[in-house]
Amino acid sequence: MLHHVELWVADLGRAELSWGWLLERLGCEPHQNWPAGRSWRLAETYVVIEQSPALRPDTGHDRMRPGLNHLAFHVPGGSGGRAALDALVEAAPAHGWTPMFPDRYPHAGGPDHCAAYLENEEGFEVELVVEGFRQGEVG
Repeated sequence: MLHHVELWVADLGRAELSWGWLLERLGCEPHQNWPAGRSWRLAETYVVIEQSPALRPDTGHDRMRPGLNHLAFHVPGGSGGRAALDALVEAAPAHGWTPMFPDRYPHAGGPDHCAAYLENEEGFEVELVVEGFRQGEVG
């Protein structure tokens, strides 16, 4: 089981606006707050964003390099998960996220997969997954 994920970011304020908004919309609660970082928790798992003093000179995050490509999250909402996903996608640009693959939304991952892919200003990608999607459902 995953205990936590820690993302080092170049700009804590900017990252807090995008990550904080998204994680709280996904049901996480603010957990920790210190001068160089923040965390949000859901059950026993938490996500940390930190502008560490140990960062190397900023060359930017590149999801296409070895390392982290993206994080995938469940979209809460049960049978209303698709409506919750649509609401997240609609609100995301106002919070620093850009929809990816909009021409294939919500099936960029294939016909049996209902999800949105977003990228924030620092280049981090998230996949927001609606569980229980069945092929042939209107999306």
